[in-house]
Amino acid sequence: MAILLHGSVRLVLRRSAQRHQQIFSPTKRQKTTAADKPAEKSSTVSKREGSSIATPAEISPRPLWERLGPLSEVFAGYARAQRQRPWTTQFGTSLVVYLCGDLTAQYIDGEQYNPFRTLRHLTIGGISSIPSYLWFVYLGTIFNYPSKLVSLATKVVVNQIVFTPVFNSYFFGMQSLLSGDGFSDAWERIKRTVPTSYVNSWKLWPAVTAFNFTYILPQYRALFAGIVAVGWQSYLSWLNQRAANEEKRRERVACE
Repeated sequence: MAILLHGSVRLVLRRSAQRHQQIFSPTKRQKTTAADKPAEKSSTVSKREGSSIATPAEISPRPLWERLGPLSEVFAGYARAQRQRPWTTQFGTSLVVYLCGDLTAQYIDGEQYNPFRTLRHLTIGGISSIPSYLWFVYLGTIFNYPSKLVSLATKVVVNQIVFTPVFNSYFFGMQSLLSGDGFSDAWERIKRTVPTSYVNSWKLWPAVTAFNFTYILPQYRALFAGIVAVGWQSYLSWLNQRAANEEKRRERVACE
């Protein structure tokens, strides 16, 4: 009888322990579900992140030339032409720049319009358009140091020391030769005009070149420089005409 009672007590205690374990211990399915919950939360977060709307601070601002309304189409068309036909685009751009520069200079002079003077100007601009374009493309690929400031300063100085005196000598020399002067007269024109134009170029072009390489995209650099060059070509045309008038006065004095 005692043995039977002892066995009954053990059976009751065992069943009670099993029931207690089932209540407080999760099943295999419950464990799997609990383990998956963080993933679901993560998935929800990722979905929310994927469909979230960027705040104004996260949106990168568009360049200025893409926010000018109808003018944006003009800039976009120029960029396409620059990518598809760079040499043709540069040639046409140079002709427009030199035409506007000479017309402005003749208007400032107040004299009667001289179409041959404009034709000389266009010829000089057309010949120099591609070499000038290739020079600035080459300049953009060299002197790229870890320091952006050093790279920019080097490009500006090299451009002023190498390109500017060579181009100014070409410009004034060709103006003289296309006017019918000889090589000696062309050399005299260069000596009278290049030093003055070179000194004055330091007042304008270093700042323009630095701004161009810093803020302007490569496909728009020629256009930006061309817009500035309209005023510069007006100055060069005026300076060349002043030198030509001085030569004529000297010839008249010599004849008298």
